[in-house]
Amino acid sequence: MFARSDLRGYSRLAIDAVLGLTSVVESMHHNIARAPGPFGTFTQEPTRGITGLVYRSIRGVTRLVGGGIDVALAQLVPRLEDEPPSAAREAVVAALNGVYGDFLAATGNPLAISMRLRRGGEPLELTRQALAAAIPQASGNVVLLAHGLCLNDLQWRRKDHDHGEALAADAGFTPVYLHYNSGLHVSTNGRACAELIEALVQAWPVPVDALVLLGHSMGGLVARSACHHGKVAGHAWLRALRKIVFLGTPHHGSTLERGGNWVDFGLGVSPYTAALARVGKSRSAGITDLRHGSLLDEDWQHRDRFARSGDPRAVVPLPDGVQCCAVGASITKKESHLGERLLGDGLVPLPSALGLHADPGRCLDFPEPHRWVGYGMSHFDLLARREVYERILRWLAGPQDGAPRKQLS
Repeated sequence: MFARSDLRGYSRLAIDAVLGLTSVVESMHHNIARAPGPFGTFTQEPTRGITGLVYRSIRGVTRLVGGGIDVALAQLVPRLEDEPPSAAREAVVAALNGVYGDFLAATGNPLAISMRLRRGGEPLELTRQALAAAIPQASGNVVLLAHGLCLNDLQWRRKDHDHGEALAADAGFTPVYLHYNSGLHVSTNGRACAELIEALVQAWPVPVDALVLLGHSMGGLVARSACHHGKVAGHAWLRALRKIVFLGTPHHGSTLERGGNWVDFGLGVSPYTAALARVGKSRSAGITDLRHGSLLDEDWQHRDRFARSGDPRAVVPLPDGVQCCAVGASITKKESHLGERLLGDGLVPLPSALGLHADPGRCLDFPEPHRWVGYGMSHFDLLARREVYERILRWLAGPQDGAPRKQLS
């Protein structure tokens, strides 16, 4: 199920978790001992005396044991042959990256995902010769699919359906799949994605006539960020970009992350619970970017990303000259203003998915024919429902007489 080389990454993560939890408990112990009152000032000073010695000893032993394990695994792993990657292993690693990906990358943990383009779970080498060998029937119409938070490129397949494969069969698109660490800032992934697409288009075996981006959830934000960074860098791939389809993308944020921010605030009110807020604040930069739908470095640089504040984002319009389409979903069976705003698809409010905002200056300019809502659908139903795929196909290629259609559940 798991590659043997994962042992080293998981051991490091476990050691870091013990060290972090020890610090949280010590902070709570220190503040309880101070008896500052329920709304007094929280401090992060270490405990003193014998209590402090105990906590220092725990950290020291953990680091010593952890260092020994890491050295042993570093010698062992190269001697072991990795097992073939499994879908289960990929799903677990993707989820870890979504929640702790920035920490994994910053600490050099082997579990941190490096951005790449893949097909069938296999990375693509971005040279003309290698791409021609890997994709012998490559067409000039390319669709790049970007997954969402805590997911990976293999999870575009749901209930025996994959939008990319279906578009290849029904409309002649050649699909490639972005695989990335969804715990990093969206702007970091957007910049790297722009550079990767530039390399892909330059190395594509045939001239690229039309490039299409298909982004699910956070993947849509990464696509928008990539367009911005590509424009700033003067990338050539933007000249080939024809359309972008967003599936359940939180253009103006996710209610779930805003709720998490309120929990941070509530725990931080009292010195007795403030240490617990540090546990919640271990969530990744990618997750906190979903509070408002941040796309640029300046949206988070020089700011406390956990602080309660207004919307700090710079306004980023949809790219010029590109047909942009938005699909939103609602778990309610029929139109319900309150349900759409509060529940949406279970993760993303419907107005956010459609680019609508109370401030007209922040609304995204999706023409009405390029907005579509699926009722009685969840966030992940957008990956498999027949109605969603038919809408994507209509936008990208239009119905083709006599073309076979896949039967979706």
